[in-house]
Amino acid sequence: MNRRQALGILAALGVLPKAGLGQTPLPDAGGKSLIGAAWRGPNMGDPYHAGVLAADWAQEKLTILYSLPLPTRPHGITAEADGGLLVIGVRPGTWLLRCDGAGRAMQQLRVDDDNSTTRLNGHAATAGEVLYTTETDLRSGRGRIGVRDRQTLKKLDEWDTHGIDPHQLILDHQGQLFVANGGVPRTLSDKKYDLHRMDSSLVRLDGRNGRLLRQWRLDDPRLSLRHLAWSHDPADGDAYLGIALQAEHDEPAARAAAPLLAVLDGDALGIPTRANDGVGYAGDIAPAYQGGFAVSSHRAGLVQLWHPGAAQKLTSIITFKEAYALTAWPGPAQDGGLLVATAYGLVRWLPTANARFLAWPESMALDNHWVLVG
Repeated sequence: MNRRQALGILAALGVLPKAGLGQTPLPDAGGKSLIGAAWRGPNMGDPYHAGVLAADWAQEKLTILYSLPLPTRPHGITAEADGGLLVIGVRPGTWLLRCDGAGRAMQQLRVDDDNSTTRLNGHAATAGEVLYTTETDLRSGRGRIGVRDRQTLKKLDEWDTHGIDPHQLILDHQGQLFVANGGVPRTLSDKKYDLHRMDSSLVRLDGRNGRLLRQWRLDDPRLSLRHLAWSHDPADGDAYLGIALQAEHDEPAARAAAPLLAVLDGDALGIPTRANDGVGYAGDIAPAYQGGFAVSSHRAGLVQLWHPGAAQKLTSIITFKEAYALTAWPGPAQDGGLLVATAYGLVRWLPTANARFLAWPESMALDNHWVLVG
């Protein structure tokens, strides 16, 4: 696929930059982007792999730098300093796996082999030599934070998340933990039930001992807080914390009208805009465009941009089938671009330049999340 064909696909599917955000061509410096990802073959039931994809912008080509097979479907992916990855099994997860920068498996831990009463909820965060994982206690259903040795993956301690169904967690610049308690009651086989008892919340925990420092809830208890990202505004520290929402209302109309984004501004948690995707399901979130956020809606084939300068609206920036996994792209312009996984390939969106498209190197279906490596 040549550049003209790729831009033709982008134009036809509506992923060129929108008016008002700039469309200045941006020449590439010939570098590559290395992206940690997980995928399966094109058909349901195909085996899963994790690895690193290399996006060569000068050659307009996407290749697989390395890959390794996974035990089951994965979820969260964390980049390692040596170019390797830490991958966690999808909820209720039973394994963690680390590979090095050549794709060699270095550690693999089965939590169901060590008499653990918890299962992994799919996300992790690192601080120094400590790895934090979101988990659920099988006996009580309560949310837990696993405090693990970063190298061996062995659990050192376990903390309460003061909620149920904890999903993503993220650290601030002071080393405090923010945890999104999704609040959805689930069976041991991950089936939702008794949604009228939902109790979703955002908590801040002391990263040294797990002590609860603050807890926030939204007014609508049927909005599940799921994924987290800090905005990238260098003038304001961590700036805003964005939380991607997933609606669990009984009525289809209520889900369709549900907001996609909550924002923590200082000590205030709120919903800045009721704009939505018509589905009520935000799949991923990433910092974008000078202190804002991008939110993906793979069921609607849509990525939308929120910015604090226009806080009451979402701007559609990409319409592409199964637009899902997001990560910030700190390219030459340093202007808040994105790398987006879609059904057909990678889309690089910039607010000040034309979008770029690279087709998948083989028939593959990308999973929910990915991350820049190195």
